Amino acid sequence: MARWIDGWLPGATPLAQRGAWPGERFGLPEHGVSSVAGFGRRLAALTIDWMLGYLIALLFTGPDALSDRGFSFTVLLAWFVLTAVPTAIFGASAGKVALGIRVASIGTDAVVGVPRAVLRTLLVALVVPPLVRDADGRGWHDRAARTVVVRTRP
Repeated sequence: MARWIDGWLPGATPLAQRGAWPGERFGLPEHGVSSVAGFGRRLAALTIDWMLGYLIALLFTGPDALSDRGFSFTVLLAWFVLTAVPTAIFGASAGKVALGIRVASIGTDAVVGVPRAVLRTLLVALVVPPLVRDADGRGWHDRAARTVVVRTRP
């Protein structure tokens, strides 16, 4: 459900155009497979992806990584690659697959594609865009990339 603040934000969906449930205006079901994924699943998937990025960065930088000033950038780079590439090709990163969700393209495109996956991942890295959501549960990153995150299993 949308928060009260979503009504006046730039690009927010007017009340008259909102559906009875998130994703209705895109033809998505209210519950079950292909319904809009909830914020909790999305946050958990992001956490899994971030931890995988952290582990891979540790593998590349060695045991003294925590004392390295550039380690946080290495973690960000590893997370970015681990998220953008599989999202562009398969529609899901490792964390999303683990939690049964995927990124779906709005419209006729079968896959998200590289430019939209990169844009979406860059905006997620900025933190704020995913937190500001519309009535369909889509953050600014999803709106910019013309995507929606859906469930792949109940």
